[in-house]
Amino acid sequence: MIETIGILGGGQLGRMLTLEAKRMGYRVVTLEPFPNSPTGQIADEQIVAAYDDPRAIGELGARSDVTTYEFENIPLDSVLLLEREGRLVRPDAAALRITQDRVLEKTFVRECGIGTAPFAPVADARELDVVIGELGFPAVMKTARGGYDGKGQWVVRDAHAAHAALAEARGAQLIFERFVPFDLEVSIICARGADGTSIAFPASENQHDHGVLATSIVPARISPEIAARVRAAAETIGERLGIVGAYCVEFFVAGDEVLVNEIAPRVHNSGHYSLDATQISQYEAHVRAICDLPLVEPYLFSPAVMINILGDGTGDELDGIVELLSDPDAKLHLYGKAHAALRRKMGHVTILGKTVAAALAKAERARAVLSWKARPSALAR
Repeated sequence: MIETIGILGGGQLGRMLTLEAKRMGYRVVTLEPFPNSPTGQIADEQIVAAYDDPRAIGELGARSDVTTYEFENIPLDSVLLLEREGRLVRPDAAALRITQDRVLEKTFVRECGIGTAPFAPVADARELDVVIGELGFPAVMKTARGGYDGKGQWVVRDAHAAHAALAEARGAQLIFERFVPFDLEVSIICARGADGTSIAFPASENQHDHGVLATSIVPARISPEIAARVRAAAETIGERLGIVGAYCVEFFVAGDEVLVNEIAPRVHNSGHYSLDATQISQYEAHVRAICDLPLVEPYLFSPAVMINILGDGTGDELDGIVELLSDPDAKLHLYGKAHAALRRKMGHVTILGKTVAAALAKAERARAVLSWKARPSALAR
């Protein structure tokens, strides 16, 4: 019987996962290097330690009946250690190994018979010149491991820029992808149980600010046929990876073409809307899946738009909350972070509307009323 959930990671995804787990009666222990993390503020316990600390990882496993993770850039060796000690980890190390390496991930997707942008691995200048000749420009170069929110990525339009990106990567393994002139980006959250049961949330249409998700529109403005293909591809990926838990697959949609961009073996920023717009959130679905509870198909109450509240580096106090919350269709979620650094995810707002257009208009008004200012104590110093 599962009573305690262990979470590797202490960010906002873990925080919202913990809130849902606590509501459902579970204890939660998180491991995160920084004290008073967003997850640690809510969890029953926080182990303050590095993700590669074997003693602390062992302690997390011993205190938990099942362990999961809120982001995929944790050391694979830590998950393997838990599994060697006989601990239950969901999703498992096999899924994590593939999804935390972009070359392995894209190769796996191709082997599933699902499309991706043309790509090739790049380790040095000689390989880069060969790949340039094969794939051409424009292209996107990314670190194979560790990048997120636009970090470790370069859009390159000629050989000079490509070699500059290679130098900036300082020896990291790279992936070179031909740029896809897509119409829009969409993602879909699925959840899969150990018995193979699978559910899917409505696909969201995503817009970014310098690589950071800024807006998610639900349902995505795509045809029913494209939506069905997105779901089918995501479910095939989950089945082939053997994922137990919630996961996200991101796609480029270009005309009638649907191409996988990335896989996240965890709950995802683009699924935040599910806390307010569906009868079961992605976080509850994840808890259900990893704890062997029944999965139920989500349904959308109404169209919704989620906007991320990003720091701008000018202050740490959010202004405009009173005006924002005068709209009965606005739901505010703040993450308990003290410092609003530039483009740091500090919270989000979900806006419900009778139509996508109505929700979008309300979301833009909500974004306009929010701003950052210095705290009074900071002004006094």
